[in-house]
Amino acid sequence: MTNEDHRIALITGANKGIGLATARELARTGHTVLIGARDPRRGTEAAAGLTAQGLDARYVRLDVTDPATVAAAADLVAAEYGRLDTLVNNAGITRDLDRTPETLPLDDLRATYETNVFGAVTVINALLPLLRKSPAGLIGNVSSGLGSSSVLADPDTPAGEYAALLGYNTSKAALNAVTLVYARTLRADGIKVHSLEPGHCATDLNHHSGPADAEEGGRRIARQLAEALTVPTGQFFDSEGGRYPW
Repeated sequence: MTNEDHRIALITGANKGIGLATARELARTGHTVLIGARDPRRGTEAAAGLTAQGLDARYVRLDVTDPATVAAAADLVAAEYGRLDTLVNNAGITRDLDRTPETLPLDDLRATYETNVFGAVTVINALLPLLRKSPAGLIGNVSSGLGSSSVLADPDTPAGEYAALLGYNTSKAALNAVTLVYARTLRADGIKVHSLEPGHCATDLNHHSGPADAEEGGRRIARQLAEALTVPTGQFFDSEGGRYPW
């Protein structure tokens, strides 16, 4: 197996839910998956569950809101693997559920941006030197159709009540802009940057209210990552196999 065939992937927020499901799917296709997670116990257990299935997985302590752990994670990847092929910015939160925009505390809005936007940027910047060493570097930012300005501008959007989530939706819109900025600036380096969408999946994020499960969300993200290597940089994949308008 050549370096191009064997990819090393780091996934943030990967100890449960869609992140863990994505890790499992990538490992099944031959990736080495690095389980980025804040909690050592949960991260170790998640990685052990994959290795028990014969998959190549390892826990890496990484809190996207703590630059020191991000830097330490980058140092570990550099020392152990020398490069990174795929970075999946999956870690995300929402504090909007059952709140209207005017009742969402500013501290909760700031916390949402710290994880969903600033955390992703922190991780990208720390891992860029290793992504530049990959023969085909790839960054996938896990977003949502709720971060599409075109979807939110549609008065008849099927998103319904979810279209009014101030923190989550605007943070994902900001993350989409982050995707486009990095796609432009990293094009010359051969690193592709895309926004990905798992769809409305039942996870801890939404009190398990989605019509699909986390395993399906992970399968969708894994499929998008595979396609992402074959198309021009700066795409916004939707969960049905198409593209969202930005």
